[in-house]
Amino acid sequence: MGRSVGLDAVRRAPDFKPWPLHSGGNNESRMNDNPEFAAVEASKPCARATEAWDEELPTALLVLADGTVIEGEGAGATGTAVGEVCFNTAMTGYQEIMTDPSYAGQIITFTFPHIGNVGTNNEDVETASLAAASGVRGCVLRAPITRASNYRAAQEFDEWLKARGIIAITGVDTRALTALIREKGMPNAVIAHARDGKFDSDALKREAAAFPGMVGLDLAKDVTCGQSYAWDETEWCWNEGYGRETSPRLHVVAIDYGLKCNILRKLATAGCKLTVLPATATAEDVLERKPDGVFLSNGPGDPAATGVYAVPEIEKLVDSGLPVFGICLGHQMLGLALGGTTRKMHQGHHGANHPVKDFNTGKVEITSMNHGFAVDRESLPPSVEETHVSLFDGSNCGLKVKDRPVFSVQYHPEASPGPQDSHYLFTHFVKLMEEKKGKG
Repeated sequence: MGRSVGLDAVRRAPDFKPWPLHSGGNNESRMNDNPEFAAVEASKPCARATEAWDEELPTALLVLADGTVIEGEGAGATGTAVGEVCFNTAMTGYQEIMTDPSYAGQIITFTFPHIGNVGTNNEDVETASLAAASGVRGCVLRAPITRASNYRAAQEFDEWLKARGIIAITGVDTRALTALIREKGMPNAVIAHARDGKFDSDALKREAAAFPGMVGLDLAKDVTCGQSYAWDETEWCWNEGYGRETSPRLHVVAIDYGLKCNILRKLATAGCKLTVLPATATAEDVLERKPDGVFLSNGPGDPAATGVYAVPEIEKLVDSGLPVFGICLGHQMLGLALGGTTRKMHQGHHGANHPVKDFNTGKVEITSMNHGFAVDRESLPPSVEETHVSLFDGSNCGLKVKDRPVFSVQYHPEASPGPQDSHYLFTHFVKLMEEKKGKG
């Protein structure tokens, strides 16, 4: 892997001129018949064999923990960053992916080659935190960043990366890198960008090898909100933008482990007033706000690490009898709170075309996923029922408690890859809250 030498390198060769084609004879005779070749050979007989080509230095490196060095051209911010390399197979939504807090600590390889074609804007940012930083460490691209060509574009993707301090490397054989990840798992790596092409490769290799990886990392604390806030923004409509929920029927408290904006918008559109609390919120903090339901958000890192402080509080919320709905990291930590365990996946699930079977209906949903850990179904107690499963690898993708209004899914229903295959989950959550409120 690395940069390929193609026509551009040939064009930089000194004294290069194509020789006229002849109908017969060998190559040597044709060259000797050319007067320009004879003149060059007479004055500089060794010139063509000894002069170096003017090859530019790579301005970016991706250095894997095993010492592999992948060269490319830099884009976005300069500097270095360390993280876990994953690949995402989605063909659209790169801005939403790059601002999804669930990707904190990761370097994203896009398998789709053309990134940047719709530019960026302020409406498609998914980070709900007021800090507006997703925690993504970098991105790996096949082709140079495409110029924006979309009526909603407000900024070029390259400039947007610079503004957010995100490093990118282009010109990488992303198919080969993806195959490596599928075979060996998600590697730790350092991504580096220097405009002068000067790198300390040995230091970068040591940094990559020293990165501990995602197991045991609590990254939710890095992307959660700093304080509680209210939310009433609803879904985006063409030519109108986002709306506001002015007459909510229900009150939901959402715990932010790395919350995405569109989840909040889906709940608001369903008629909910939302109060968002930080990841460290206690069950008492939630219950004192007298919600009709509790939402456990998506987020990055190891669920067992975040679960050290979050799982005991989730257990209390389950015991409260309130409807509870979890997505992604929230799903994993709910599994822990119910007595299950989680495990690190080989390559994880990252993309917008993942088929998931719903055991309740027998239907298959096309889902959006972004996770490197999964709930171990064999660890779930008899009181918990598995509701969804991945048709790619059979891993758990959903659960519910048999005698309580508590459920969760591993995937992202708000991302709408189906596009509406999974929207029923928000409707189901609202129905559970309405039933609970009616009984009350």
